[in-house]
Amino acid sequence: MKIRKNDNVIVTAGNSRGKTGKVLKVYPDTLRIIVEGVNIMKRHTRPSQRNPQGGIVQREAPIHMSNVMLLDPKLNQPTRVGTKVVKDETTGKKRRMRVARATGEMF
Repeated sequence: MKIRKNDNVIVTAGNSRGKTGKVLKVYPDTLRIIVEGVNIMKRHTRPSQRNPQGGIVQREAPIHMSNVMLLDPKLNQPTRVGTKVVKDETTGKKRRMRVARATGEMF
């Protein structure tokens, strides 16, 4: 998966196009993510111990991963993501790192 929790993304399609936010949760089995402040839905809730008043609660709904792009940390622009195998000097193990296609910056 190219998008992970705590990544900064921009929405490229849908009603929330152009909004940016941090990824709060990732659902890899359905290829959906929840982005902070994006795709807000209203949920009618009945009174409970947690919410004794009840009423209408606004929260983020999942959005498909194909509708977002990762933000490049250097340019703060949307970028495609590639991978690069990097050898760790301390342990000698190989790791797969994400790379921004626009600038070559590693995530």
